[in-house]
Amino acid sequence: MSNIELKGIEFSKMHGLGNDYVVIDETKGEIVAENEKEEFSKEICTRGFSVGADGVIFVCPSETQDIRFRIFNADGSEAEMCGNGIRCFSKFVYDKNILKNEKLAVETLGGTKYVEITSENGISKLFKVDMGISTFKTNKIPMISEVEEFLDDEVLVDGEIINLTTVNVGNPHAVSFTDDIKNIDLDRFGPAIENHKIFPERINVHFIDIISNNEINMLTWERGAGYTHACGTGATSSVLVGYKLGKLDKKVLVHLPGGDLEIEVYEKDEELGAFMKGSAELVFDGKFV
Repeated sequence: MSNIELKGIEFSKMHGLGNDYVVIDETKGEIVAENEKEEFSKEICTRGFSVGADGVIFVCPSETQDIRFRIFNADGSEAEMCGNGIRCFSKFVYDKNILKNEKLAVETLGGTKYVEITSENGISKLFKVDMGISTFKTNKIPMISEVEEFLDDEVLVDGEIINLTTVNVGNPHAVSFTDDIKNIDLDRFGPAIENHKIFPERINVHFIDIISNNEINMLTWERGAGYTHACGTGATSSVLVGYKLGKLDKKVLVHLPGGDLEIEVYEKDEELGAFMKGSAELVFDGKFV
């Protein structure tokens, strides 16, 4: 373990459909030094030796929006955005009275995200997030490819051909449709696709089983975290991909190992965006002693 001083640091352990995070309030000042955030995240997320989590979320002041969202993966890398994470973030901000707004404009590295909060007796219950406009352009994924958009095309992965579609919803995703999701070797193909040479900044990976045109099952290998019970940006990406390929309707219920999310696609200026609706939960509050 590192030599980072943890004593006195307060945090909340939260999860969105089993995708779990350590959340730290830095709105009144920096709690973890900038040059220590990577190592801190690695240490805190290590299961069995510390709190254990898929990532660390920092709640920060913003100069341009209501508040700022930062997230570090379990491997210490900083991610642009996280769908389950931003719901946990919003619950923390609302329930801790940092901002008692039922509408939030949140600054992220993946652009501004707008959150609508439904509450009961002062406690937030449900979160609808405008995930913004997506892009399928390979240079925006980023992806090394000769085509402008990589749509249901073949990639050689660990000696086997897998069809992928790539999209960026503030962070990058690769989506593959399968008829046999229960037998997908995620430990093999997840990291192989995440770290494939055509993805210079790595990528999140999702395998999708279509139940009907408005209902799917989803399995995720998350960039920097590995297998996760849920992925909000992944669910959004999977529905956007399914809609673009003509496989899914605009409104889709996504079944993830940790629970369900509702995704609704919208069109704006001939581009596609989506709303994500789901819950988030506080597990416990803690303090390092």
